[in-house]
Amino acid sequence: MYTDEYDNYKLILVIRTDLKMGKGKVAAQCAHAAVAAYKSVRKHPKILQAWEECGQAKITVKVDSEDALKEIVKHARAVGLLANIIHDAGRTQIEPGSKTVCAIGPGPAPLIDQVTGHLKLF
Repeated sequence: MYTDEYDNYKLILVIRTDLKMGKGKVAAQCAHAAVAAYKSVRKHPKILQAWEECGQAKITVKVDSEDALKEIVKHARAVGLLANIIHDAGRTQIEPGSKTVCAIGPGPAPLIDQVTGHLKLF
């Protein structure tokens, strides 16, 4: 896809703060998102290799609504990035099917920054 053009790859985890998830819940949802991202990137071995060679960077940022999360995913896919949304099973703190976290990437840092660079760190 883009491995010849870029030398820095990362994965961004976008967390919804409006759901008021506890720290453990956020950690679990981020883990789900990271695993989903890894499963997706395995279909693109050059991107996976480039990300691994960059240390598999993972960064958490935040949004304050489901609409904001969906907009980030839409923008990411429009520029050709991998994007995975996690839907909660609803067994603990939040409603079943709630969109909790999305993983953007792994992908080239400059492209990811176009999509998520304006978001604040979690």
